[in-house]
Amino acid sequence: QIRDGLHIYGQMPEETQTIALVAAIMRSPRGIQDDKDASLIRVLADELGLPEEFDPLSADKAEPWEGPRPEILNEVSTDVWRSKGDTIERLDALAIHLVRAPLDSARIGPRTTALLTQTAAAVQQGICLSATMEKQSLLQALNGKYIPPGPSGAPTRGRPEILPTGRNFYSLDSRALPTPTAWRIGWASASALLDRYLMDEGCWPKSLALSAWGTANMRTGGDDIAQALALLGVQPVWDPNSRRVTGFDVMPLSVLDRPRVDVTLRCSGFFRDAFPAQIQLMDKAIRAVACLDEPADMNPLAAAVMQTTARLIEKGLSEVDAKSRASLRIFSAKPGAYGAGLQTLIDEGIWDRKSDFANTFISWSSYGYGDGHAGTEAVDMLTDRLGAADGVIHNQDNREHDILDSDDYYQFIGGLSASIEAIKGQSVPIYHNDHSNPERPVIRALSNEIGRIVRGRASNPNWIEGVMRHGYKGAFEISATLDYLFAFAATTSQVEEHHFAQLYAAWVEDEAVSAFLQNANPEAWQDIIARFSEAVNRGLWHPRRNDISDRLNG
Repeated sequence: QIRDGLHIYGQMPEETQTIALVAAIMRSPRGIQDDKDASLIRVLADELGLPEEFDPLSADKAEPWEGPRPEILNEVSTDVWRSKGDTIERLDALAIHLVRAPLDSARIGPRTTALLTQTAAAVQQGICLSATMEKQSLLQALNGKYIPPGPSGAPTRGRPEILPTGRNFYSLDSRALPTPTAWRIGWASASALLDRYLMDEGCWPKSLALSAWGTANMRTGGDDIAQALALLGVQPVWDPNSRRVTGFDVMPLSVLDRPRVDVTLRCSGFFRDAFPAQIQLMDKAIRAVACLDEPADMNPLAAAVMQTTARLIEKGLSEVDAKSRASLRIFSAKPGAYGAGLQTLIDEGIWDRKSDFANTFISWSSYGYGDGHAGTEAVDMLTDRLGAADGVIHNQDNREHDILDSDDYYQFIGGLSASIEAIKGQSVPIYHNDHSNPERPVIRALSNEIGRIVRGRASNPNWIEGVMRHGYKGAFEISATLDYLFAFAATTSQVEEHHFAQLYAAWVEDEAVSAFLQNANPEAWQDIIARFSEAVNRGLWHPRRNDISDRLNG
């Protein structure tokens, strides 16, 4: 699924868009046991008699399909039906059809009928009320009047209760993070990540750098925190009544059955401000693991802290201060500051090599947080940790936006990657993990994720047609997408040349799209041409056709 156009304030989406959104929200389970909160496509699979072991939310789509082929699934699609992925596509298509025509659910079964007539209807009503609520709330706010509260989150990730929008959203009890659900997802993602790294590199990672954002952890209940704890081999402990986190248990190596991972966190400024309790939790867990008497190959964190402590003592620090500083693993911007500093370099073109990004990122990120450290300047410790990192991790919690939608992605992912490469003298794997389906976290290399976005959204005629409905703003979205792709190419070298070529063909060579850009937003058109030209001039893209360079330079 990809986005179809942009949200217009106070305006209902078209019927087709509304139906697709309802189906997307109904795709994920929204509760634990209640049948009315079950996944729609899971219920469809069950009532259509598909095998019990087949889970449409977690199945391997590449595996061959050997189950039954109900007639109603043949009716919704005449495409080739060979794999489990083909089956899932048919279930999704049937779900959209039934949301549009719920009376047809009688052919499926009573559970499907109940889901569509009750839950889906309520979700659709929430979407319909959103436009009215947005306008009413703005007017009430301008008049200094009360705005009803409502929860925050991503509706497509099992949170339909945030609808309707237009309410004064609140977040969550930060003392309850990570939640048990987030721990389950974080553990599954950490395990899948380590398996992927072992398969790619042939060994376990000793140290990983993870970026953590406040908004993402609010939406998920702490996926990133849970993943970091899981990599360390530490499990949160919750109060059985309040479900608040009261501490943690360090898992024995015999239970963990793998080496621990030395995790370095680069937190956003908002995460630093919104989650001080989680910073303390992570810091205590890190220091507890650092004190364990375990073999160096099974506990690289303890080994690294011991070596760094000895080095700092030689420089004149006391043993207590040296160990406290050596245990720093949580870094962010200077207190009161936000961001990673790379945007200015990209926007103004004031960079020559990757080391320029590295120097800026380290300068902006070299403040340590934790016990006794409330923004301690620690360039040496951050440099030490990044120099030991074997990989970079960033998690995507939903598909309502992607890495080519915002400059924050390349600033954090690209900043970490460029810094590690500058310090180590070589690049490391970059993993951009997909947590949008909590039932099955998917581990992807950044290059694969960029390719998915370029093919699935940025060059997709459906997305282009959608944003073209929005005039100058749609043209801006196209231009911004190229800016962020260029920035990833500059900071990570994970953008393939054919990605630039694909966007050039979709936007510049397509006469309808290029005419739209020039008429709707001439400045965006000039920015697009200038950015393609800069990519060529900086050696990030080598067009195979001479006429492309001639057109860009003409």
